[in-house]
Amino acid sequence: MFKQLQNIDSAFKHIRFFSLVFIIAAAVICCYNTFKTGQLVKESQSKVYFIANGKLIDAVAMDKKEVLAVQLRKHVEMFHFYFYSLEPDDELIKKNVNKALYLADDKAKAEYDNLREQGYYSGVVSGNISQRIDMDSIAINTDQVPYSFTYFGKLKIIRPTTIATRSLVTHGLLRPLQTISENNSYGFLIERWQILANKDLSIEKR
Repeated sequence: MFKQLQNIDSAFKHIRFFSLVFIIAAAVICCYNTFKTGQLVKESQSKVYFIANGKLIDAVAMDKKEVLAVQLRKHVEMFHFYFYSLEPDDELIKKNVNKALYLADDKAKAEYDNLREQGYYSGVVSGNISQRIDMDSIAINTDQVPYSFTYFGKLKIIRPTTIATRSLVTHGLLRPLQTISENNSYGFLIERWQILANKDLSIEKR
């Protein structure tokens, strides 16, 4: 009889032990699930979703800061492309420069006016010169508004007999605008734009 009671007591201890282990395991799993759910919610709130080419299957998620950096770089890249891409065609030059001036403030307009007064654009037309710009990199600081940037690129000036390559480094600030438009699809404005370096790297014969 005494031995039977001991067996019952031992069995009860085992059941209590396993019940305690089960409760602790369930609590740990519950806490883990709560933590992971919170993480997923936080991540989803820091994402923006967009559809490429009008197709749902192309939808991707990116961090807001990543999207911002891409937009800022593209704005800076397009400004420099339009401002520095020249052909021996006066109408095309005006068209490209006008596109660039929608993306920046009066500092860019002042640089354009200065080059025009110096006869730079008329020299491009009369000399049958083409000018290309190749971007190397753009450093963007997204921690503070307005966002600062430094652009690094190379200018290729193609003349009938030579190709000159020049380094180009510019700096400026990017101010977010309230709206986007057909002429400014990313909704930023370049301010305090300045050319830090623009010097010859090489000249090769054609």
